[in-house]
Amino acid sequence: MPSASCDMLLDDIEDIVSQEDSKPQDRHFARKHVVPKVRRRNTQTYLQEESSPPSDSTIPGIQKIWIRTWGCSHNNSDGEYMAGQLAAYGYKITENSSEADLWLLNSCTVKNPAEDHFRNSIVQQIDRVVEVVEETIKGHSVRLLGQKKDNGKRLGGARLDLPKIRKNPLIEIISINTGCLNACTYCKTKHARGNLASYPIDELVDRAKQSFQEGVCEIWLTSEDTGAYGRDIGTSLPTLLWKLVEVIPEGAMLRLGMTNPPYILEHLEEMAKILNHPRVYAFLHIPVQSASDSVLMDMKREYCVADFKRVVDFLKEKVPGITIATDIICGFPGETDQDFQETVKLVEEYKFPSLFINQFYPRPGTPAAKMEQVPAQVKKQRTKDLSQIFHSYNPYDHKIGEKQQVLVTEESFDSKFYVAHNRFYEQVLVPKNPSFMGKMVEVDIYESGKHFMKGQPVSDAKVYTPSISKPLAKGEVSGLTKEFRNMLGIHPNLMSSSPAAPRHDSASSQVGLQMQRLLQDCALRAAVGLALVALLLPFLPRSIISIQ
Repeated sequence: MPSASCDMLLDDIEDIVSQEDSKPQDRHFARKHVVPKVRRRNTQTYLQEESSPPSDSTIPGIQKIWIRTWGCSHNNSDGEYMAGQLAAYGYKITENSSEADLWLLNSCTVKNPAEDHFRNSIVQQIDRVVEVVEETIKGHSVRLLGQKKDNGKRLGGARLDLPKIRKNPLIEIISINTGCLNACTYCKTKHARGNLASYPIDELVDRAKQSFQEGVCEIWLTSEDTGAYGRDIGTSLPTLLWKLVEVIPEGAMLRLGMTNPPYILEHLEEMAKILNHPRVYAFLHIPVQSASDSVLMDMKREYCVADFKRVVDFLKEKVPGITIATDIICGFPGETDQDFQETVKLVEEYKFPSLFINQFYPRPGTPAAKMEQVPAQVKKQRTKDLSQIFHSYNPYDHKIGEKQQVLVTEESFDSKFYVAHNRFYEQVLVPKNPSFMGKMVEVDIYESGKHFMKGQPVSDAKVYTPSISKPLAKGEVSGLTKEFRNMLGIHPNLMSSSPAAPRHDSASSQVGLQMQRLLQDCALRAAVGLALVALLLPFLPRSIISIQ
């Protein structure tokens, strides 16, 4: 029997909500049982605390921060950079939310379920907000920085050489561009990320080289649309990929991110050559969203179904065995039963091994939110029907008995297996053997599930170690350059999420350092407090927020 927990091991799937998940209203009424009430402090004790020296819990190097990210791999990359920079300032990054002094919630703004999870996490901790807001009331406010603009246009992401803490020390997620060129009527990506802004090729290559020097054996390229890379700086995705392939060590792998059909059509020949390269996974995520041209027109997707089929058919012919993943939105405004049946036929024809099905949710401020909506029950039923069709076939049954080379990179959710991927980025579960982690292993496939295969290592096969350095320890800060340390003006002992080594400075120096840390901490708390208040203000009763 396939492992139920292993069925959930899917990359890049956002916002899956099962029937067993608690609903928002359930979480609301259960809040008093989940979140301990803040103990009231009497005035005398409070005044004593005000005049007391800062406690250890408010000093970077001692205070712990828990970071939770929802959304795509680009959001996960952002979360890794947040963790790295906080650790560089001296904060401890913890994976245990209950022991954290502060939570940092990094949410996706594209889809409602992700934002709902984000809001619910905040509401469940609403009683703690008062502790954060106290710092703001005391005058520990911060200046909110707007986004840098050039001629009125929002500029792209942060520098690639900033410190980060990889969630998995073996996998580096590199954002090759931010923003996008499209104006899809249902999407808020452009609202959040702005117009397309591509990173220069040399910066991306340098980031990849540094990653391999830190023991990474798998690189994921991510963005809102990797296919659009370079259109704003006079280059292209294939040009970048050929440069990256040159620096990938033997035994390491590169995985491409999502690309929309219009921007890959003109590069099909080159993309097929790249996807056939032995150090590039034969995998591509190409969202179709609907198989109805009229729906695609209402979405402003800038392609027709024939364009999508042309891309998929060409790659399947030129890259034998390639894995094509796609996305579908069920119940977009104006979608008729006939439109939906066109989508059903597409899924039945191609039997996509990876299919991300999303029920349509109107996002505030988007044109689609103003369109006439499909009834909620119809959207739910179409989502259910398409999910049943997707689960009616098993894409890996024919692979039982094959020998495959797989790269082992992580542990399964149930901790019973190691997770590896074969040449086509298909998931293969292998026995937990510490000597396999970060290595290439040859396995015999003996079982298959909907989303995975299971492999037994071949008895006489050698375990191949990629030509990379020793990986960083879990939680260790990556990319902490001397320039960044000097910019922070902090001691090297604070450059890790692990406890800082003892120092032997003078008493006055230690007091000065504590005051510096306290100011940093208060600023961070105040920023979080202001952000939470701004986020929750629309949900508070008018009687509470009105000024008497």
